Amino acid sequence: MTIAVTGATGHLGRLVVEALLDQGTPAGDIVAVVRTPAKAADLAAKGVEIRQADYSDRAALETAFAGVDKLLLVSGSEVGQRIAQHANVIDAAKAADVGFVAYTSVLDAQNSPIGLAVEHRATEDRLTQSGIDFALLRNGWYWENYLGSIPAADETGALFGSAGTGVVAAAARKDYAEAAAAVLLADGQAGRVYELGGDERLTYSELAEVISSVLGKPVSYKDLPQAEYAAVLEGAGLPAPIASMLADSDAGVAVGALDTESGDLQKLIGRNSTPAATALAVSTY
Repeated sequence: MTIAVTGATGHLGRLVVEALLDQGTPAGDIVAVVRTPAKAADLAAKGVEIRQADYSDRAALETAFAGVDKLLLVSGSEVGQRIAQHANVIDAAKAADVGFVAYTSVLDAQNSPIGLAVEHRATEDRLTQSGIDFALLRNGWYWENYLGSIPAADETGALFGSAGTGVVAAAARKDYAEAAAAVLLADGQAGRVYELGGDERLTYSELAEVISSVLGKPVSYKDLPQAEYAAVLEGAGLPAPIASMLADSDAGVAVGALDTESGDLQKLIGRNSTPAATALAVSTY
């Protein structure tokens, strides 16, 4: 059985390839689909087959998927372009007779109020219409998303956000990667929908306490109106669209959009999720 992973040199895709190897998949049965093969030299050295394709290149994708039985579509990083890009991947998979696609979506994608869910909903709908067997891996937030907040917290003593008293059920990227590998390696996954989130469900005030323990100094949470928080992020150097997206996602936390108690992640990986303190302690601030 040949398993392909798109975006295999990205943060999540690379971890999925490593998880497949760790779970006993022969390297020769794994195809890493990448934009820049040179960045996958370490995977090639392990015996993983490297194929080049970009999400915007439908023909290259179809060539890359030749002979593939199962595919993990890791959602693209180019927000605003992902509906068309993901459609290319799905259409290419269909043309290449890929038997099964797993897609990394977002929690409760069909109902989520956050702006990021729009492209995920469209991709889920495209999969439904494709006729391909598929599973949805609706990933929650990554604890690593907060690594960028640590330098500012170190400097100011504050974690800024717009999450109110909402909770985020985040986990480490490695947790989600292991879950994806488990689904790819299991039988009977067609039609499955997994709502994936960590068992540590934290308010931002509690997250500030975790960051405080990582830094070894007091950190408190400062809740801001969404527009004001977006302005703070822009002032820190983020492009306006990214700042707006992050502030919007924080507002989603406030209403429970990034929370789940499903237990799906824990069942797939056979353990508790990685604690926030462990994931955030790797920062090189």
